[in-house]
Amino acid sequence: MKYPDEPDSLCTVSIIEPIVQEVFELDCQNKLEEDFLDNLEIEDKETKVFHYARISKKNFTVGQKVLLQHSKLKFFPGKLRSRWLGPHVITKKFANGAVEIQSLKTNNTFKVNDHQLKEYCKGFQTEHVEIMDLEDPIL
Repeated sequence: MKYPDEPDSLCTVSIIEPIVQEVFELDCQNKLEEDFLDNLEIEDKETKVFHYARISKKNFTVGQKVLLQHSKLKFFPGKLRSRWLGPHVITKKFANGAVEIQSLKTNNTFKVNDHQLKEYCKGFQTEHVEIMDLEDPIL
């Protein structure tokens, strides 16, 4: 673009038009950015609602047997190794979600978060199992 010779010709249409076009494009970009950020916030809220609806509430009582999650970081823990330690007995509950548990094996007490616990279920009872001897088939 050439420089004008006369100072009055600075405000010609040919100079103002690209500036207006650039301002318009910047305004459109700002509106797109605002729409994007609004959509991102809405999606974030919906994701949080979906996630929190899937979290199960754990209600433990004092005296209940529980298993404690083995939280030591192991890079290759082994396929058949259990991630749960226990059983433990709940001795005290705190208002902030912490729970004091006592080990049945060592009688040590621990203060842990209730997210690290799950209910202890006994295995199958084998006391009332009937044993049947199979006989050879008669030919």
